[in-house]
Amino acid sequence: MSTFSYSAGLPVPLGVHLHKDGVNFALFSRHATRVTLLLFREPADTEPFQTIELDAHHHRTGDIWHVCVEGASRGLLYGFRVDGPFDPYRGHRFCGDYVLLDPYATALVSPEDWDFSAYCGTVPASRQPRKPLAKCLVTANGFDWEGDRPLRRHWSELVIYETHVRGMTIHPSSGAGSAGTYLGIIEKIPYLKELGINTLELMPLQAFNPRETTAQNPFTGQPLANYWGYNTVAFFAPHEGYGSRRYPGCQVDEFRTMVKALHKAGIEVLLDVVFNHTAEGDETGPTLNFRGMDNSIYYLLEEDKSKYKNYSGCGNTLNCNHPVVRNYILDCLRYWVVEMHVDGFRFDLASILGRDRSGHLVSNPPLLEQIAEDPILRQVKLIAEAWDAGGAYLVGRFPGERWSEWNGQFRDDVRLFWRGDRGMAGALATRLCGSADLYDHSGKAPVNSINFVTCHDGFTLEDLVSYQHKHNLANGEENRDGSNDNHGANYGIEGATDSPDILRLRLRQKKNLIATLLLSRGVPMLLGGDEFGRTQQGNNNAYCQDNEISWFDWTLLDRNQEFYAFVRGMLAFRKRHRVLSWEQFYRSEDVTWFNCDGQMPDWSNEFSLGCHIHVGRDGEPGLCLLFNASQRTVDFPLPALGYGQVWSKTIDTTADQGQDVLLDEHAPKLLGQLSLPVRDRSLVVLVVRQH
Repeated sequence: MSTFSYSAGLPVPLGVHLHKDGVNFALFSRHATRVTLLLFREPADTEPFQTIELDAHHHRTGDIWHVCVEGASRGLLYGFRVDGPFDPYRGHRFCGDYVLLDPYATALVSPEDWDFSAYCGTVPASRQPRKPLAKCLVTANGFDWEGDRPLRRHWSELVIYETHVRGMTIHPSSGAGSAGTYLGIIEKIPYLKELGINTLELMPLQAFNPRETTAQNPFTGQPLANYWGYNTVAFFAPHEGYGSRRYPGCQVDEFRTMVKALHKAGIEVLLDVVFNHTAEGDETGPTLNFRGMDNSIYYLLEEDKSKYKNYSGCGNTLNCNHPVVRNYILDCLRYWVVEMHVDGFRFDLASILGRDRSGHLVSNPPLLEQIAEDPILRQVKLIAEAWDAGGAYLVGRFPGERWSEWNGQFRDDVRLFWRGDRGMAGALATRLCGSADLYDHSGKAPVNSINFVTCHDGFTLEDLVSYQHKHNLANGEENRDGSNDNHGANYGIEGATDSPDILRLRLRQKKNLIATLLLSRGVPMLLGGDEFGRTQQGNNNAYCQDNEISWFDWTLLDRNQEFYAFVRGMLAFRKRHRVLSWEQFYRSEDVTWFNCDGQMPDWSNEFSLGCHIHVGRDGEPGLCLLFNASQRTVDFPLPALGYGQVWSKTIDTTADQGQDVLLDEHAPKLLGQLSLPVRDRSLVVLVVRQH
């Protein structure tokens, strides 16, 4: 490959773009004094075959450095060196010896043993013994989408399944031919459709370094990993490790192939995005891109500007409401929607996006408003994790009517009720009805509440009913990491057991929790693998466990068919009874609450609760939900019905497989019964039928 000629190029759009003359590069840096573009032939090269110095007179417009490399095309590898002041006390950390990654890179090519230590300290990689570094790859937007368009499902239709691209198919039991990859997800589409899932929420897949940590499992000596992917390196680039590595950049096309296949199957794709911090960490971390290009612009700094504000708990905080960073985030979201066809986003620690340039929370954050009102993003789904590590907890108060929220209050209240904590009946009723206490006052609706009982961050459902305490010693942090407030119970033995009585009770509690989730107004989210008993052995913070602690063991599906069938049946029941997912809150006349005496419940002192839902849509029958979290059988009076109507028992979490969820026409009628005994720690659902 001979060297390229080049010209001044254009300052917009930012990033790398192909046109008839070659490839245009445009990079933001306000405080840089010199920018050098490095071009490489092969991924393993340690030296560029061409360096192009961008002089400020010809190659700078305002704060944008730009150049057009004539005759270049897709497949070109590149990086940057950026010179400027190294003055940490003024917030500047330029070092012209580092090879930096383009923040707008749409693909990375990185060594499998990518070592961040080469980007740390005062001895950058360019002065260390030569070894390959990560490089940016020029990609093209062309892809045969075959007419693919956004599905635009109504919020009320959604059933979200949170999963991990690698973890879902990497276990040998998965049977996936493309294990651990985007293409492997395609192989699980028939399973997802059979279960009743129509939305995947994928844990972070914007480029990250799985080997950024040098820590080891203290018991096995095995290296720990950045398994979850919450330390992003390149926000426009799909993670290379989830591609097949058949050729450089194949991850871009394979991601698109996955999205296209999911859309054909009627499944939407939501991405978990991490715009609150980056992989560069605190002042001791690696210099990968943002820090070396304009540290004082991209990050929130302390009064001592050599230090970083840390509202993320990960060492740094992106300066999200600086206009330059706002535009960067918007450009990134638009790219994933327009070029990659994703249907929406879940924003990790989203409260940080509402902090101003001093780190203070503001009532109407410009970034959140811009995302919600952006013409390209106007119809994509937006979900906020409405808290951060700086103490902000905005569940029910997250700005903007378009934003839905992970409802952590739902998780906690439902867990506490079924654990048997006193005084939780009122909270359960509120969550069941869509959490009007959190959302109605601001003009929001039940669909602004993403309801869940488990997620990636915490116990799996199996572990929630098997462990009272976290067991995170394998993470190498002496069990200090992860939440201490799990609201779990072990029902007699901590962890695995052969006791039939304990196992049966645990199964019943899992049914109770899942049934409550799927009977509640709002948008339900399931943690992938919960439907067949996936366990992390009590580890509630498995961010570093790229092994069988985190992977989906598909042999559990055969061993836990009863619970899998129950979850599938509950999803079908919810779909059939649309009243459970209406986008409005219940009116007072829609629901009657009662206790085992047939009276209005004493909300502060009940362990059991009855709920008669009177109304249906398009002739849907009424429902009666009976919850008993006590340790004794409770006899509930049955609500009176009209002439010719009778209750039929459709759901019973104490019943055996095949009888625990029945389609309405197969459910037994309660002829002549005025009351119904509901066993301890169980849930029953009745449906109105004609006699």
